[in-house]
Parts: sequence; structure tokens; C-alpha cells
Amino acid sequence: MMQKNRGLALFTFLVFLFLLGPLLIISVTSFEGGSVLKFPPEHLSFKWYLNIFDVQMFISTFKTSIIVSLMGNLFALVLGIPAAYALSRFDFKGKKLLDAVFISPILIPGIVLGFSFLRYIVGTYQLPIYTALFIGHTIIMLPFIIRVISSSLSNFDFSIEEAAESLGASKVKTFFIVVLPNIKSGILAAVMIAFLESFNNVDISVFMTGPGISTFPIQMLTYVENYFDPTIAAISVLLMVITAFFMFMVERLMGLSYFTKR
Repeated sequence: MMQKNRGLALFTFLVFLFLLGPLLIISVTSFEGGSVLKFPPEHLSFKWYLNIFDVQMFISTFKTSIIVSLMGNLFALVLGIPAAYALSRFDFKGKKLLDAVFISPILIPGIVLGFSFLRYIVGTYQLPIYTALFIGHTIIMLPFIIRVISSSLSNFDFSIEEAAESLGASKVKTFFIVVLPNIKSGILAAVMIAFLESFNNVDISVFMTGPGISTFPIQMLTYVENYFDPTIAAISVLLMVITAFFMFMVERLMGLSYFTKR
């Protein structure tokens, strides 16, 4: 029994090493003091972290990604909160089909979805690049908004809503003063998860960007094609830290167990 536990512990350690090893290597190489990415680094330096803020294309594309993610997130909330409420509150014909439609952007391969957006949003309707990016990112954020808020609503006691209505409050007023305050942690968690999905997205954005307009992850790929210094490793470490912080906040707000209940 002891040998079996040791074998399981060793296997678990190897799995974690396989998953976290590349992240550890990237983190170490980001402190390389030379001009070429290498592991292990010859000497340590923070200069490539400072170099991030000296490259103008990173600053401009970072602003673009922030604007697109925030605006898309806002619109996804406007669509997603009522959809999540309807799916959680009511039983109606076609509910499962509608739920599947809302979740489909997660299930469809990103390259297929991105090419479809390029073909119809950009090609057929000739929309400006910023508008196309906004629509595309709204669509890919919507499933996360609906899923997380629906998970939060699954723990909400709708008899409270019925009690408010029985005391004379309208359905709209009840929704805003009773339902929304009770699921605010779920809304915040949904916003953070959807923002991460949008900001780090590559497969959709690569089809939606055009000359003079790019997103931060696409600009990172372009930089790698022309330079082999540790700047991208430094950016990756910062993005990992930001992602870990966001996920920590999601865990504090809701608990990751929420996402396994549906």
C-alpha cells in the first residue's frame, strides 16, 4: 500500500512537472541579461521587462486589446445576464437548444469560428476592423458570461423574488433590487473570466485584425517572427501573474466548484 501511494505521488509530481515545467523555464529565461533567449540564463537582469514599455507597438496594441475586451465584455453582459436569468428561472420549449446555441462558441474550433467571422462579418458586411473585433470578441465572451452567471443563479432562492413581487414590486424592479445584488459576485467573476478569454485570444483575433490595427497577443506573435530576445518571455510572465490574480479573485468570489455544478 505504501509503495502504491509513493508511485501515485511520483506520477502526480511528474504530471505537474510536465505541465508547469515550460512555465518555469519561460519565467527563468525572462531574466536573461543577454540579447538572445537562452536557458539557463548566463546572468540575470530586468532590462527586458523595462523593454516592454519602450516598444511602442506593444503599448498601442495593449490599449486596443483593453478597449475591445472591455467594450465587448459590457455588451456581452447586457446580452448574457437576461439570457442566464431566463435559462435559470423558466422552463420553456427549446430551452436546451437555446442553451446549446449560447455555449457553441466554446465548442466550435477557434480557427473555424475565426474564419467564419472573417467570411461574413468582414467579407460580406464590410464592417470596419474595430467593429468586427468588437462583435467577434462579444460572441466569444458570451458563453462565459452566461455559464458563470447561470451557476450563480442556480444557488439563488427565487422565492425571495416572488416575495418581493407579492409585496407590490414590479418584475423589473425586483430584478434590479433583489436578484442582481445577490449574484453580484457571480457577475464580477464572469466579467474577469470573459475578459481573460478576450484579452488572450489569438485564433479569433488573427482573422479579424488588419493593416494598422492589431491586438496584443497578435503583436507578440509578430514580434517573435522578427526578434529572438527575452522580451516575449517577460511579457508572458506578466500575463501569467495577471491571469493567476484574476483566477484567485474568481476563487475568492465564487469558488471554482461553481463551474462543475452544471
